[in-house]
Amino acid sequence: MALWRSTVIVSAMTMLSRVLGLVRDIVLLNVFGAGKDFDTFVVAFRIPNFFRRLFAEGAFSQAFIPVLTEYKTSRTHAEVQILISRVFGCLATVMSLLTMFAVIAAPLIMYIYAPGFHSDPEKFALATDMFRLTIPYLLFMSLTAFASSILNSYGSFSTPAFAPVLLNVAMIAGALWLTPHMAEPIMALGWAVIIAGILQLAIQIPELWRKNLLIPPKIDFKHEGVDRIMKLMLPALFGVSVTQINLLLNTIWASFMQDGSVSWLYSAERMTELPLGLIGVAIGTVILPSLSARHTEQNPEKFRGMMDWAAKVIVMAGLPASIALFMLSTPIIQALFERGQFSFEDTQMTALALQCMSGGVIAFMLIKVFAPGFYAQQDTKTPVRVGLMAVAANAILNVIFIGIFKLIDWEAEHMALALASTGSAMVNAGLLYYYLHKRHIFRFGPHWKKIFLQFMFANVVMIAALAYALSWYNADVSQWMRVAEVLILCVIGVVAYLAALLAAGFRPRHLKP
Repeated sequence: MALWRSTVIVSAMTMLSRVLGLVRDIVLLNVFGAGKDFDTFVVAFRIPNFFRRLFAEGAFSQAFIPVLTEYKTSRTHAEVQILISRVFGCLATVMSLLTMFAVIAAPLIMYIYAPGFHSDPEKFALATDMFRLTIPYLLFMSLTAFASSILNSYGSFSTPAFAPVLLNVAMIAGALWLTPHMAEPIMALGWAVIIAGILQLAIQIPELWRKNLLIPPKIDFKHEGVDRIMKLMLPALFGVSVTQINLLLNTIWASFMQDGSVSWLYSAERMTELPLGLIGVAIGTVILPSLSARHTEQNPEKFRGMMDWAAKVIVMAGLPASIALFMLSTPIIQALFERGQFSFEDTQMTALALQCMSGGVIAFMLIKVFAPGFYAQQDTKTPVRVGLMAVAANAILNVIFIGIFKLIDWEAEHMALALASTGSAMVNAGLLYYYLHKRHIFRFGPHWKKIFLQFMFANVVMIAALAYALSWYNADVSQWMRVAEVLILCVIGVVAYLAALLAAGFRPRHLKP
């Protein structure tokens, strides 16, 4: 029950964050539209966000939590404190140096990251200034991830899960109240990001203090624990963040496409993040410390049982989420974004991108379960090998799909990038499972045959229910009525799915960890 309780806590906080994230995007797209200025913000902010997920939430957390869990399980509290102190000092030093380098090299980084912007000097200069303003966010979020990893290892999930809410609140406030006072209105979002980074770190300090884990930093790269974390982290830098690298590559491609392409992809991506955060990230966050503890205890049966439970939850919730996003793409985008500067054309283009990305949602979720299976065992090399293949697949698929769209003279070229992301995620998840199965770490056992049939039956029923309900959908109503219609469609889908699951013989007790 502890796993379920922790998962519910993380999922609830993530739900709050994602809902506020949707409100944030509605406000931002209403204020700025899906044009040149918002493109520059998306690109500039995605760079520190990319490195945040690469260094902080990604590789660092996956390397740090297993080592910290081992120290906590088998060593004294004083040794744990020393480890925290040394990691704190080394992480802060590296991230500070990286931040300073990024500020100095901002034009070069922007040229590499969004080369298509260089043809528009005004757009390029604005994006560079925005990047310089937002890059310190990387430092604050690295320290935030460090604090979150400590708290998660000690079974505290609520405060770390709540922290992202503050980013959305800050950006909403920046767009509504700070924008009118700025010479470049879009720069208000840059200041909001910095404020959010400080707040997300600050909110976790009291709990660390109460647990006697707020230890002054000391730089010592030769400490045994730091050395192990670095050795684990270096390959994990790539393996855990394949999704982010693919997004980076997609942004480079999109910078050469028509104005709005970056914003359309961003808006579609935000829609996929709701189920991914609620289910995939929540499960992945909760199981890593538990898997690490089972590995330290040398209990492979409990290890496999925990992964089986996580995969069951992911498939049960992730597959219908993928299907629903595909079927309801246009109503969702219309209800949430089509107002102010966000036009009907923007809705159509974003919906097309969302449909192409929806197939990858279940794959992205499974990655959040499969990857911790390796990281808990302090194996970072296998996800790297898989990550390299996934990035290669993304690059190849980008070229293939863009070529096809060019050949048929299709104007929505950004769809090609979304399709490539989905294909890459499927390659990533498939190969991770292959290696888990090959090494007898985890496999879908005989009991999954019945489970798969139950899930497929429920999804078919949900598809039929949504298809019928969509025939009653009317877009020519007020904004709030559109939102109400989408909520009704979602309720119909959920009720139909759960009723079909029960009819097929699936029961809540089958989800016991």
